[in-house]
Amino acid sequence: MSKGSRMSGNATWTAHTPVDSEQACPIGPVVDIVFSRWTTPILWTLNEYGRQRFVELERRIATITPKVLTQRLRQLERDGLVVRTYHPEVPPRVEYEINELGRSLAPLFATLAEWSAANLNKVEKARLDYDTTDRLPSRRP
Repeated sequence: MSKGSRMSGNATWTAHTPVDSEQACPIGPVVDIVFSRWTTPILWTLNEYGRQRFVELERRIATITPKVLTQRLRQLERDGLVVRTYHPEVPPRVEYEINELGRSLAPLFATLAEWSAANLNKVEKARLDYDTTDRLPSRRP
């Protein structure tokens, strides 16, 4: 096999062969589902606090707009991570709850929370160092 070539199953490809995004990063679709801007806080909240009404979620995730919360909850329900329960009362009551598939993400969230606690200060320091370093190429007289 030539340098720059790799085997994938029975196919040989070179470094210049276009690769499907899922082949290039198999976790990409999961990241798209779970880590979109407001999805993670919603899943985290439902996992931590259990069944919630819309207004409870809205209070816990203070900076989310009602429109975005509605959109994200619908998407999470569609993706099979959240269950919406309608109670035909007066006034009607709707509750959202993370289901078994959604709860299966809990270890991932716990790992990310641990990484965050251990490393976010290092990221901030790296950013500060980067931002205060002169990045322009030096000019010789």
